[in-house]
Amino acid sequence: MLTTFDLDEYVYAALRAGASGFLLKDAPAEELVEAVRVVARGDALLSPSVTRKVVEEFAQLPPRDVSPPVVLETLTPRERGVLVELARGRSNAEIAARLVVSETTVKTHVGHVLLKLALRDRIQAVVFAYEAGVVRTGGIGPV
Repeated sequence: MLTTFDLDEYVYAALRAGASGFLLKDAPAEELVEAVRVVARGDALLSPSVTRKVVEEFAQLPPRDVSPPVVLETLTPRERGVLVELARGRSNAEIAARLVVSETTVKTHVGHVLLKLALRDRIQAVVFAYEAGVVRTGGIGPV
């Protein structure tokens, strides 16, 4: 979605409707082209101001006292680690550097995480990680 509005209601409505990308019209042309490539690969992309709003909104939600979903048990320890890094907003290259593996390996792990958790894209993985308590806002690590 490309818009001049970064109003919360537009952002949240677009994400609820299944948008995998949200940029403002003032984004430079090269950023727009790269965003199209990112979304075409099946990844998701939000402009930094939108990402900040989503995180701030999520941080305002009251903590939920629920057990982690059983589906988390299907993830290997490495896949769970990749999910944590995704939730922290890291790119595949950044995750690869942190875990000392190749970017291709990270892409494979991300694909497995999405498949095992029945998630569409990285944005859903981030939301899932926070809702499932894998990571928490303001925390430095997994729960």
